[in-house]
Amino acid sequence: MTDWLEHSVQVEVPVTIEAAWELWSDLEQMPQWMKWIESVSILEHDPDLSRWKLASGAFEFTWLSRIVQLIPKQIIQWESVDGLPNRGAVRFYDRHGSSIVRLTVAYAIPGILGKIMDNLFVGRVVESTIQADMDRFREYAIRRR
Repeated sequence: MTDWLEHSVQVEVPVTIEAAWELWSDLEQMPQWMKWIESVSILEHDPDLSRWKLASGAFEFTWLSRIVQLIPKQIIQWESVDGLPNRGAVRFYDRHGSSIVRLTVAYAIPGILGKIMDNLFVGRVVESTIQADMDRFREYAIRRR
């Protein structure tokens, strides 16, 4: 039995929605602001597929991800098709000169492990980590502006 844990965070970025979209949609640049993502490679034969590597300390995970929905300046939605089971979306909201970028990430874990993780507040650690990533994205966008 598998459970899905989901986390959503957002950040306001003081750049236009076009700029936020352009920076985020360049997936191979994500390791510059996502602490645990070591690499992202777009597959040449299918640009909707990308190979991801997450590494931190003693653990490492890889997965192949497929973009399942892409609406420019609105949403990039994905799901893994191989490796670490995960899915999510990043949504963009125009604030007339600034942007709200909202990231939702879900990952599958064995049912009993999910209950243990919930009790150990691991979910809060994951959420604070991706919030810190979003804060780094804001700083990255400001520098690139």
